[in-house]
Amino acid sequence: MTTPQDELASLVDAVLLDRSSPVPLYFQAALALENAITSGKVPPGTRLDNELMLAEQLGLSRPTMRRAMQYLVDKGLIVRRRGVGTRVVQPKVRRSLQLTSLYDDLQADDQAPTTVVLSFGTVPASTAVAAALAIEDNTPVLRVERLRSARGRPIAKMTNYVPDGLIDATAEQFTSTGLYRLFRSAGILLHSASQTIGARNATASEARLLDEVKGAALLTMTRTAYDDHGIAVEYGTHVYAASRYSFEMSLLSP
Repeated sequence: MTTPQDELASLVDAVLLDRSSPVPLYFQAALALENAITSGKVPPGTRLDNELMLAEQLGLSRPTMRRAMQYLVDKGLIVRRRGVGTRVVQPKVRRSLQLTSLYDDLQADDQAPTTVVLSFGTVPASTAVAAALAIEDNTPVLRVERLRSARGRPIAKMTNYVPDGLIDATAEQFTSTGLYRLFRSAGILLHSASQTIGARNATASEARLLDEVKGAALLTMTRTAYDDHGIAVEYGTHVYAASRYSFEMSLLSP
């Protein structure tokens, strides 16, 4: 059984500080701890209550250690709760805003993606779907609804619409790969997309699927993707558990 002393030793072993470096010590410690947490060396549930002892073991002042810990709190890697203490939590999945599929992103980040197909079949396009895909209302489209998990925990409920006949795929294929891989296999080259990100509270059914409480915060995303001929090939509406998922973007000055 792992003891608090063992957990403290794991943390200390994970941190190597270069005191001759211009990089602030708090930031060096924070980055080393972040890497230890995201790599699994320091697993979810590890207690970090003894901040003073950790500071002493690392040869840091308490304010420096406190600043490093606050960095981890801000990154969503540890939580502080009254009566519970400070604990490592499951790292959030962070996804860059690029024209990639969630499955490919999770697999590239060693997040062990798994998928459950909730529904699969041809349906008449609603007005919203038809507008997004630039087709007539009620035109048949393939509708695929999936629950995507990372490292065994559900993070996203995804509903995608694809023009009927565009790809020849089965529900089983969607359990082991992503939509964009199926596009590539069919010779469809994605070129661009229009995407909107928002937020709202989870419904009761969404909360059950995503292992959240009713009313929990969800991130929302709608996307219309286009091939290299400018033809809409996919319309997706997704919701993500905000406690375990975030979008990242890089900004450049004009």
